[in-house]
Amino acid sequence: MKQLIVLVSFFFLTQCCVAQLVAEPDWPATEIGGEAHHNAFTDLLEYKGYVYCSFREGSGHVPGSNGVGKILRTRDGRVWEAFTILQKKGIDLRDQKLSVMPDGRMLCLMGGSVYDTTQKPSKLLGMYPQVAFMGAGMQFTAPEKAVIENAGNNWIWRLTWYKGAGYGIDYGNGTTIWLVKTTDGITFKKIAALDIGGAPNESTIRFDAGGKMYILVRREQGDKMGVLATGIAPFTNFGYHKLDYRLGGPDFIFSPDGRKLLIGTRLYLPAGAKTGILVTDLNGKQIKKLILESGGDCSYPGLLIKNKQLWVSYYSSHTGKAAVYFTKIPLEHLLQ
Repeated sequence: MKQLIVLVSFFFLTQCCVAQLVAEPDWPATEIGGEAHHNAFTDLLEYKGYVYCSFREGSGHVPGSNGVGKILRTRDGRVWEAFTILQKKGIDLRDQKLSVMPDGRMLCLMGGSVYDTTQKPSKLLGMYPQVAFMGAGMQFTAPEKAVIENAGNNWIWRLTWYKGAGYGIDYGNGTTIWLVKTTDGITFKKIAALDIGGAPNESTIRFDAGGKMYILVRREQGDKMGVLATGIAPFTNFGYHKLDYRLGGPDFIFSPDGRKLLIGTRLYLPAGAKTGILVTDLNGKQIKKLILESGGDCSYPGLLIKNKQLWVSYYSSHTGKAAVYFTKIPLEHLLQ
């Protein structure tokens, strides 16, 4: 495994600007996944004594028909072992996202893209959610197609469970996104359309301690700035906070005191794309920015808090090949 040496640099900006940090040598990033030609789109989940990292192995970012889901696991964040491969013939499995269902099973939600590979370049014919489950036997079922109410070529990018139900954002037509809900992880019902323009797509949902829903949404048209939507049960009406930065493959979690958001995303910098961690207030206003060693085709982090550290997985092609990396960042450094 390659150890990445990360430079120390603090920039104390004017009062109106954001404090910017660069990851320090005390917590360097480690390459944990690089066997395929293209390794990307990560997630992290703690489950029954292990931390699991999921990502896609394939021949390229897009297009392709050969994407599979690879899952590694670790107890300490230093030694990682291969756990399983999820694959389905003729389906490009993408963006493997992990969650724990109310009955204790682990769910892996994936996008399943179908291509006509006889054309050059390959033509996308459709995309449909795929799910696989792991129970007491610690083995995943074969991926199967999920069903979304009144939907065609759509994608549910991440699933978050709250009070016995899983919530996600269904997108695919480039205009409207829907909040969807499931209780079994296979069938999804539409709850509400979100009033967000600008081609909204990849979205992550989290709940605060009081049950308020937060939705972080990437946009790819117009000014392309991200949006943070919030709402309370029954989650049919939302308020919207327009952000002053773009998002790419966004994930976020609450700080331990619930007063801040820790956002992992692609940063669109003048020098090019980087993977970064943003510390924001509850409206998404930036307080700090940490830039991880990364570049080129990168981002799609997974986040979790463990041992007073922010554990982060992400992918990057700054060394010439898209590979998966892992690092631990002390919370006291981020939140001081």
